[in-house]
Amino acid sequence: MLSNWLKTSILMAAIVALFGAIGALIGGKSGMLLALLFGGAMNFFAYWFSDKMVLKMYNARAVDESSAPQFYGMVRELAQRAGLPMPKVYLIDEAQPNAFATGRNPDNAAVAATTGILQLLSAREIRGVMAHELAHVRHRDILISTISATMAGAISALANFAVFFGGRDSEGRPSNPLAGILVALLAPLAASLIQMAISRAREFEADRGGAEICGDPNALADALGKIEAYARGIPMAPAEAHPETGQMMIMNPLSGGGIAGLFSTHPPTAERVARLRGMARG
Repeated sequence: MLSNWLKTSILMAAIVALFGAIGALIGGKSGMLLALLFGGAMNFFAYWFSDKMVLKMYNARAVDESSAPQFYGMVRELAQRAGLPMPKVYLIDEAQPNAFATGRNPDNAAVAATTGILQLLSAREIRGVMAHELAHVRHRDILISTISATMAGAISALANFAVFFGGRDSEGRPSNPLAGILVALLAPLAASLIQMAISRAREFEADRGGAEICGDPNALADALGKIEAYARGIPMAPAEAHPETGQMMIMNPLSGGGIAGLFSTHPPTAERVARLRGMARG
């Protein structure tokens, strides 16, 4: 767990440094300061409102003890095992099997699952999935992923700004236009790679934490195998319109047919399953 947190901290520092470097290219020292202030403002907005935006984006509907007694009761029992406050619980009317957690902290968290995942998985497997999502809440991964996604988007915007309006060096002189073009091409790519690396590290940790919460690593391993087999052939319209939300899901809804490795928001499912099987044997 410590190595994952160290890796995440280094990656977060890298994305902030990249953000500041682009600001410096645009306007020297003052540009770097303004860029960092801009990034801070975006993160403030994302911190307070990203959960509401995502839930609305997916047309999630809140459920409770009376409208979804089994599912709600399962989340409540797992939250108690995890030592967490009871999160808000949502269902999404989508055929693709998937789930995610959102919210700025454990006291303001929400978990959501699609109707497709409830139909596909057994109760034991659903329990493993929701434990995974609660592990994200416990580890405050939602905050980390929100900041990394926001910064990556801001870096793309700043890079485009540098191309159209030019940049200045530390002494206020116009910078090389070729450098601006290279920044516009490479900076968003670098930011995305860092964001994806952060997401992969947090997924492994949430798998481990979720297995500990539910006490059944094989339940989550079985669920991941089923989700991957079915999710690839079932489109998820909100995710197609908003691909930046893919990193939130237990499995990226847009991963089918994509480029693996560095360009994946999630680790390979086979590796995730192998680690969980190893936990079960241990």
